[in-house]
Amino acid sequence: MDIFSFISLLGGLAFFLFGMIVMANGLERASGGRLERILEKMTSNTFKAILLGALVTAVIQSSSATTVIIVGLVNAKLLKLRKAIGVIMGANIGTTITAHILRLSSLESSTDSIILSMLKPTTLAPVAAIIGILLFLGGRKKTHKDVGYILLGFGILFSGMFAMENALKPLQDNESFTQLFSMFSNPILGVLVGMIVTMIIQSSSASVGILQALSSTGAITFSSAFPIIMGQNIGTCITPVLASIGASKNAKRSAFVHVLFNVAGTVIFLIGIYAIQYTIGFAFWDNPINRGNIADFHTLFNLTCTILFFPFIGAFEALSKKFIKTDSSDFTEDEETAGLDERFLGSPGYAIEQARGAVVRMAQLSLANYNTSVELVHSYDKKKRERANEVEDVIDRFQSRVDQYLLKLAERDLSETENIALSEVLQVVNEFERIGDHADNISNSAADMAASGKALSPMAIAELDALFDAVSEILDLAIKGYIEKDTSLASTIEPLEEVINILVETLKVRHSERLRNGKCSIESAFPFIQILYDLERVADHCSNIGVHVISYSGKANALDRHEYLREMHNSKTEAYQQKFDMYDKKYYERIKTINE
Repeated sequence: MDIFSFISLLGGLAFFLFGMIVMANGLERASGGRLERILEKMTSNTFKAILLGALVTAVIQSSSATTVIIVGLVNAKLLKLRKAIGVIMGANIGTTITAHILRLSSLESSTDSIILSMLKPTTLAPVAAIIGILLFLGGRKKTHKDVGYILLGFGILFSGMFAMENALKPLQDNESFTQLFSMFSNPILGVLVGMIVTMIIQSSSASVGILQALSSTGAITFSSAFPIIMGQNIGTCITPVLASIGASKNAKRSAFVHVLFNVAGTVIFLIGIYAIQYTIGFAFWDNPINRGNIADFHTLFNLTCTILFFPFIGAFEALSKKFIKTDSSDFTEDEETAGLDERFLGSPGYAIEQARGAVVRMAQLSLANYNTSVELVHSYDKKKRERANEVEDVIDRFQSRVDQYLLKLAERDLSETENIALSEVLQVVNEFERIGDHADNISNSAADMAASGKALSPMAIAELDALFDAVSEILDLAIKGYIEKDTSLASTIEPLEEVINILVETLKVRHSERLRNGKCSIESAFPFIQILYDLERVADHCSNIGVHVISYSGKANALDRHEYLREMHNSKTEAYQQKFDMYDKKYYERIKTINE
């Protein structure tokens, strides 16, 4: 084997690994984050978790990718450790699908059948690549481009496989090469080689594929292949182990269980196989192994280990907790934003949904602080104020965490739909953060009045109550409309916002009159006006949220929100006017009654 054959071998390996990455990324992009949501929601029992782990891994063709997702879900507290163990077991089964795909390269046809000839990878791979590049370059829809990306990966994968096989052909009759692989019949050495190679390339599917390519030389026997394959299963654990660094204890435990499962399976299998070989003996033990045999053993090993360890999932969980113990520092983690795990950035659709979920929790905290501020205006309580300050700090951390998370996501290759969704979340998170700020301002005004010993007049409180209720309703509409993506609900926000603006202006005038008539003190005048301003701004931000919901649903141009609002006010529809009249009667008439 000369230097040129060696270069061809490395080039083939590069194409093979790149094709596997391209195909896996294409499958992940096409899923749009649905695989993660399936794993999160459909693991009600261990058997179902194993099945889902196998299916998801078969689709994305990487047990490492699946276990990294699992580490992220466990870290985000979206998946319990026991269920995660089941998914990990299933992932080990699902990853064997790649080896069965690669065994197709052994397909031969001695007939002139066009169908059988087309099924041969030597024909199928270039055809897949041709169709893939046409779809990728010419496809108008994201789905077409994703399918093209997958087919391109398939074509590149097999092109790399063929290149490696051609480069290795001169070694078929090389006695030194045959002797080299006979060394790997030593089980310890074979396991170490398989483990180290897989740790380097971080994919058992890829390392098994390389072994299948090497099997074309006829130098690899069953005795040398078996330990290597088992070592490859241990080596693939490196990716989730790296992903668990800096994660929660349970996330580390899920990575630990993956290592424990594969190491225990390898030890038991080695003892069993070599015990049979040295007592009864395998007739095929020193025979050359082919691609199909490698794929079959890879599946047999993982399937048997799963069946064997299925009754001991509880023991695996307990053992992981014993080795990775909980301490008091584990509770310093900000649980509210745990879902914003950077492990999800590789699945933009799912990452955006996680960020959206964080915004919803942030919105609920903003609403809680608003309700607290209303209580403080009525009856100031120092402990409630301190609690409100703590919640405000959490809201600010939310906004910062979501912004940073989405900005990192924006650096990825996103589809048009994903970019639109990301923009919506980025804008809405700032609206809810500002609502939290104005709720904090209202609490500050209540604190100022309590410190000065001055209180609002009973009439001012009664008027504020009407406004408080109106703002509570618009907040409920904004949050519910955003959560449910309900455009019809969002469209009811603007009529109420207009009524709130009228209420604020009316209360300003009336408060000025009370001030002139000596019915209200100077000390309480400024806090009252400040509270009116903050309530008006809360309503404005709710209006913005409603417009975001409507515009990003395609009902309005996302770039013309101000024009959309102006048109809504200038050309009021019958439905708009009905809502306005309803809110006007509900809140403005209430103020008139108070005045009388």
